[in-house]
Amino acid sequence: MSNQSKKIGIEVKLDEKNIPESIEWSATDLQGYDKASCRAMILALWDHKNKDTLRLDLWTKDMTIDEMKIFFHQTLKSMADTLENSTNDERISGDMRDFCDYFAEKMEIVE
Repeated sequence: MSNQSKKIGIEVKLDEKNIPESIEWSATDLQGYDKASCRAMILALWDHKNKDTLRLDLWTKDMTIDEMKIFFHQTLKSMADTLENSTNDERISGDMRDFCDYFAEKMEIVE
């Protein structure tokens, strides 16, 4: 078994009302950066014991509605890719991509 490991860190700075003002993340292989900043994040972790997904969704005060629409669209597209890569189910992944196209049209963010 390999002794190799990677470390990912997330730091969220909050205002006096506990609303995120900034989100910074770091990783041991984040090439060329000590930290990177972002305006939103979605973290999903699978709890195999309880067969449940644990989620942490955060966005800063500076995240615009238009950015959030694009962020969700891109996240959904990447989830379709991950689903296909992990299950080899091209049919349902294709259905997800079709939904992503519909989502982009309804949110008026068509690429």
